[in-house]
Amino acid sequence: MAGKADVVSPTDKREAQALNEKGLRQYQRWEVEEAIESFKKATKLVPTNSDYHLNLARALARFGNYDRALKALGDFVRYEWDVRLVDRFEMLFTSAMDEVETLITEKMTKRGIPLDEIGAAIQMWLEYRIALGRRPLSIRKPQSWAAALDYTVRKVNFRDVVLEELTKIYGVSESSIRSYHKDLVETLDIMPCDYRYFRGKNNPLDKLVEAAVMLDEMETRFREP
Repeated sequence: MAGKADVVSPTDKREAQALNEKGLRQYQRWEVEEAIESFKKATKLVPTNSDYHLNLARALARFGNYDRALKALGDFVRYEWDVRLVDRFEMLFTSAMDEVETLITEKMTKRGIPLDEIGAAIQMWLEYRIALGRRPLSIRKPQSWAAALDYTVRKVNFRDVVLEELTKIYGVSESSIRSYHKDLVETLDIMPCDYRYFRGKNNPLDKLVEAAVMLDEMETRFREP
């Protein structure tokens, strides 16, 4: 927890706030590297503002840099006053698996899901808990979270998904799976074949990117005098 706050000038506070707001807009637009830089500058100007460290952690997690994300969370914990929130994020520093991760590993392994896809589900759970920020997290129904993560990773990787099968495996309702799946997709801004969680050899998104580049080049040539 934070001790006595360092003296920060009003100018630095205003600049840090502006940088933080800029970073949030960049984060929403998936300008992740730019968002990271904005949040880093904000934390340097006002090191004691826990929100700036939390937003930096969220951006770093989206970028896939988990070591630096955890370091930013460590700084967040240092300055945050909400003990419940501190306790929640400190759980990310433990090496033991939580109930959700244990269920994912057990259930997906029994069904013969490849290890890299199980790893993608665990990665998604880690990123979700960071991306959630200050929003409350309830893990009273770990089975629902595990089922939703399983369901989401299967959809990202174009595996056949039968909700009725998942309800029997995890002992939860279809509506519960759909609700938690929706939360995961919206919080993490997940797309089909999302590069973060797709584990196939050839990602269909590559062709879309190539097509977009080709179209842009054609447009440029067409408009050349």
